[in-house]
Amino acid sequence: MIMFAVVALAPLPFGSASPAAMAIWCIVLGSALAFAAPLARERRQTVLLALVFLVIAAYAFVLHEQLAERPWVATVDPLWKEASEALHTQLEPSASIARHAPFFAIGSPLVCALALVCGFLISAERERAMTLLKVIAWSGVAYAAYGILAHVADPTKVLWRDKPAYIGSVTSTFINRNTAAAYFGSCSVLWFLLLCDRARQHLPRGPIDWRQAASRILANTPREIVIRFAMFFLCLSAMFMTGSRGGVLITLFALAVAFGLYFHRDLPRRSRLVWVVLGGGAAGLVLLELLGAGVNARFDAQGLGDEGRIATWRATLRMIADHPWFGTGQGTFSWAYPAYRSSEVPMWGTWDRAHNTLLEIAADMGIPIAAIGVLAWVIIFGILFHGVRNRRGNLVFPAAAVSIAVLAVLHSLIDFSLQIPGYSIVVFSLVGAGLAQSFASRERLKRISRGVQSPVSISEKKLDMVNI
Repeated sequence: MIMFAVVALAPLPFGSASPAAMAIWCIVLGSALAFAAPLARERRQTVLLALVFLVIAAYAFVLHEQLAERPWVATVDPLWKEASEALHTQLEPSASIARHAPFFAIGSPLVCALALVCGFLISAERERAMTLLKVIAWSGVAYAAYGILAHVADPTKVLWRDKPAYIGSVTSTFINRNTAAAYFGSCSVLWFLLLCDRARQHLPRGPIDWRQAASRILANTPREIVIRFAMFFLCLSAMFMTGSRGGVLITLFALAVAFGLYFHRDLPRRSRLVWVVLGGGAAGLVLLELLGAGVNARFDAQGLGDEGRIATWRATLRMIADHPWFGTGQGTFSWAYPAYRSSEVPMWGTWDRAHNTLLEIAADMGIPIAAIGVLAWVIIFGILFHGVRNRRGNLVFPAAAVSIAVLAVLHSLIDFSLQIPGYSIVVFSLVGAGLAQSFASRERLKRISRGVQSPVSISEKKLDMVNI
């Protein structure tokens, strides 16, 4: 129950971007982890948790080097010597350019790790995993409905505060429209997969006859399919109304990925990729024309690129080159960036982030930690693709985790959505659920091997057999 409440409420207090909100969610998720820890009974769970803790150990080592008065291997930043000479005062140096800043910036990565581990442990059972998906999906509908209604009633407000920017865009409870677009896009992908799952159940077993599939569904459409389509359309509309170019394009790509993953066994093997590319492209163009008026206007006015982002990425690369091993200190980007900022970056806007999470991690924590993060994502995607390929029943779990992880990772390469806890908690909890459901549990394997009947239905038992 604690985890379900967290994923539902995390986007509410302005995306939980404040230090106080991060601290609260760390405490709450820590409590949830304490209750969920006894659920780790299988060897695969132990191995995956060990990998997570190895990443955490590497991160903790870098954090120690940045915070310690006498680092073990890191060298102090030369900026401290320059400051001491300029002030004619001996300052206590450190590897970080801002003392103690890494400690106060620990909330964002910590809440991501806790959400991933809690989602993984809690979702070991299919019922809990499905409950988690539905809680995220329905809370996304609530935020989408609120965002649209609030925008119509008073577009200058975010909850009870004045909106600092993006007056013409739906942001719901988020401050930044790009983060709101990523969140609503993820909820759209989730509802789309839930819709596909229910539609597949409505069709006859065996290979899908795509020429008759639409007529079969529309001839006697179950009420549940209608509801799921309406919720998908609501979240998709909110996503388009954010006006985020990157959020819209990446969401449309993620929807195509979700379709291809879920129906990969029902598409012709030789032309599977062609079906996904052409079908996804055509559907994306139709949606852009029907719902993307604001986004198309931004494309016409500003194009696909953003000179400020590109210039910031170049400046960040120079920061990384000057501090390759231990970075400038976690959470110090806003202090380090002005020394590298070029005249190509426009004066408007707030440039306190790199607008590329991977580059910012490398700048703040060093290249080794960034490389470990990339390797961790490669392992995560490998396990999730294994689940997509080998599972037949409950395919919605790994398919949703892959699609939403693709959306989140790609969007984090052009913005900072995964650095906002209100969104990152949702993503990492879903990824944890997908990892947990990428394998059949040991209890089900034993039950099937012994041929023992259980209270589960015959249909679920057949699904378990193909999930091996």
